[in-house]
Amino acid sequence: ATPRDAEIRKDVQTYYGQVLKKSADLQTNACVTAARPVPQHIREALQNVHEEVSLRYYGCGLVIPECLENCWILDLGSGSGRDCYALSQLVGEKGHVTGIDMTEGQVEVANNYIEYHMEKYGFQAPNVTFIHGYIEKLEEAGIKNESYDIVISNCVINLVPDKQQVLQEVYRVLKHGGELYFSDVYASLELPEEIRTHKVLWGECLGGALYWKDLFILAKKIGFCPPRLVTANFITVQNKDLKNVIGDCCFVSATFRLFKLPKTVPTKKCQVIYNGGITGHEKELIFDANFTFKKDEAVEVDEETASILKNSRFAQDFLIGPDGEKLPTCGGYTALEVKDVITDPFELAGRSDSAESRSSPAVGGCCSTKKCS
Repeated sequence: ATPRDAEIRKDVQTYYGQVLKKSADLQTNACVTAARPVPQHIREALQNVHEEVSLRYYGCGLVIPECLENCWILDLGSGSGRDCYALSQLVGEKGHVTGIDMTEGQVEVANNYIEYHMEKYGFQAPNVTFIHGYIEKLEEAGIKNESYDIVISNCVINLVPDKQQVLQEVYRVLKHGGELYFSDVYASLELPEEIRTHKVLWGECLGGALYWKDLFILAKKIGFCPPRLVTANFITVQNKDLKNVIGDCCFVSATFRLFKLPKTVPTKKCQVIYNGGITGHEKELIFDANFTFKKDEAVEVDEETASILKNSRFAQDFLIGPDGEKLPTCGGYTALEVKDVITDPFELAGRSDSAESRSSPAVGGCCSTKKCS
């Protein structure tokens, strides 16, 4: 690491290990933004997590994807372990969850409650492990190649100066067909020096935010499929001094899916039918901002989506038609409209704000929708 990177790492460790004592100490809503309604089975899993673990949670919304039974999951920046303990219930005894965090105090909190949670879940042996280490140095932490089905990250990648190194390590440890499902903070423009060097803004997840278009560049460079946008919400800043530093720059909390697929022959667009077999999503599966699959309804998908569904853990939950042929269905039919595909998290956040403003009073944010568009 460069001297500057080492300094940032030390500042972040201090912020999360000493400055912050509880979620209420945060100066922005970057790390507590709710992404979308939480399914009942996940709410129940979260309720089983020990109070002390939840109290020390500073995540960005909730990053728990679907179809988790028996999966091996790695949580980058696991903190006090809240998401790991929820996930450990959802993967079951045959699955496993590993959490890695660079803040020693947070890892200690997480490790203190392993026995408590395993006893509560009725598991014979622990299916969760916590490691003190750096998310851009997973190999040094002993994490092997192609060893995980899913990697999640909850508002943490922005805290690391070298985003490319993090994504390269994630790509290395994912199995073919695996997924990085992560929430993070993105900027509406390339950040100026005064924001990138501000210690509190780094700790609050804004100073290290990636310009959102750069995510697509990095993903392609490393080998991932193009990022799939899931949710996005504008970030609000309560502190007036911080608002002055930020100026016209806008930020969103956004969730993306990145898939590592085997290097196979490109798949043509086709029809798929969701069978309703995923726990908590029996009637419909909201895959991302562009695709919602309703049970027994035929949906036309593009080449990339077809390839993801065929080559990932979701394959068992879909009937996928031969290239160019229509599937017989007793349900409805949805045709693909390419012009409607959303990739810009600021556009999606603006749409969400517009929908909410029609049904509830306006809530102040760091910027107006017009400024961010």
